[in-house]
Amino acid sequence: MRRLLTLTAILLAAIPLAAHELDAAQPAKPPAVHAAPPPDPDVIRQGGDTFADATVLEVSYHHDIVGTTVGYTDDYDEVCPYTQSTSPDVVYRLVNDYFDTVVDIDMCGSSYDTKIYVYDEDLALVACNDDFYFDDYCGMYVSRIDALPLDSDLDYFLVIDGYGGDAGDYHLQITEFTGHGVYCPDGAVLEDEPPLENEYVDLHNGGCNTVDPPNGPPFQHIASEMYCGYSGWFLFEGSNYRDTDWFTITLPADGTLEITGDADQPTYMFELGPQDCDQVAVLQQMEVGPFVENTMVITGEPLTDVWFWVGPTTFYPPYGDPPQEYLWVIRMDEVVATEPHSWTAVKALFD
Repeated sequence: MRRLLTLTAILLAAIPLAAHELDAAQPAKPPAVHAAPPPDPDVIRQGGDTFADATVLEVSYHHDIVGTTVGYTDDYDEVCPYTQSTSPDVVYRLVNDYFDTVVDIDMCGSSYDTKIYVYDEDLALVACNDDFYFDDYCGMYVSRIDALPLDSDLDYFLVIDGYGGDAGDYHLQITEFTGHGVYCPDGAVLEDEPPLENEYVDLHNGGCNTVDPPNGPPFQHIASEMYCGYSGWFLFEGSNYRDTDWFTITLPADGTLEITGDADQPTYMFELGPQDCDQVAVLQQMEVGPFVENTMVITGEPLTDVWFWVGPTTFYPPYGDPPQEYLWVIRMDEVVATEPHSWTAVKALFD
């Protein structure tokens, strides 16, 4: 769904609003709950204060290091998606002399509300993430950038920043991306939504996020075992929005359906209910991608429709400015109930 007009956020009482909110526009950010101190690192290697004195890291190697932003200067900021940061920041220069590569940049275990962004050597923004993790292990509002392509013979700058005025100890890991990628299988049905663009007005499958459509909230029906779609991010009237897609799916004759999904970027997939835009909430959820499958089982009245929702976990694209799109896929399998048998009973079938 590409949002038509600004919509008041849908309140989800059972699920944290900042992490799982159904609306397409970026929400307000509640206070952070900080993680425990970072684990023991392999190396203590402090980032520099500015681009000019950035600490050099060769990206052909695995890095597992810690440092701190406390006592450093607030030199830089990017909106991804939150604004008005006054946090101190530090800088690493990523040197890539040998071959094109793809890396994951992970801040899991950092002790404060982090924000990270990457520039190329011409200082053009190529990636940005504020909030990736929302848990007690890696931390609340801790950052990660997945599958970032880095060209050979180019240097990049990684800025480790914070939200608001937050600062603290960080844990930085840079590793080679080893994911398998996502592709649309032969024979799959395509979502067939028009390409995403800024200021896009869409009535394709916006569901309850589309305001005052002429024929009611637009839902798209999924009737294929394999289905592929695109989600992403865009600007509308100067604000960041995410593409959220709303579907109906008919349960099979036994009332049980297994849905397996994957995506090129971190993506939420929800079963929604009740089927009323004024009351709708998340009944169950799974997070898929990047390049990591997950499975949800939906049960209900046989041959009735359920509501199914797909959208990015974040409100800002990972690589530069919107619009940006990425691929997601689902496979649907009817779950056939089987009656348990003892081995004696099974052998008896062949006597």
